[in-house]
Amino acid sequence: MLRPDSTALSVSRILLKILRAINLVTGVMLAVAIPATFLFEPLFFEFFSKRPPTIDPSWLVPVLRIWMVLALPMFTAVHVLLSRLLAVVETVRAGDPFVPENAVRLMTIAWCALAIQLLHLSFGMMAAAVNAAGSNVDWELSVNGWLAVVLLFVLARVFEVGTHMRDDLGTMI
Repeated sequence: MLRPDSTALSVSRILLKILRAINLVTGVMLAVAIPATFLFEPLFFEFFSKRPPTIDPSWLVPVLRIWMVLALPMFTAVHVLLSRLLAVVETVRAGDPFVPENAVRLMTIAWCALAIQLLHLSFGMMAAAVNAAGSNVDWELSVNGWLAVVLLFVLARVFEVGTHMRDDLGTMI
């Protein structure tokens, strides 16, 4: 049987807290960067005008702003996902992970992962548009990400059914 205070759980807990802090810092930096693109717009135009002549900064800077605005819901989804996962880890540490709250948390994590994948697709469409204009933005479809979404929805349902079965067993004993 797994010890609730195992090293893996402790490391997971610390890692999730670090990732959540990094995500928060990134979100704050992003929130500051968006208005900065307006304050320092001439510098952006100057910077991008030195790039290959096929890139027109008059449309590239607004596209970058849209990209940054779309990153805000990504930041939010990642924050919620990490927070719920940390809560799940805490219930495992406490020795009782099969609680109804974890089924809800896993469903929330699944929805966050779906939002992240949809945003990733929108970034891919924007990358394709920018690349068509002569830029070189790397983007790849994440099949693993979509599989993780399906797995999370299934796992959330397994937890939901499992907690109901556990409750039924408890009433029978």
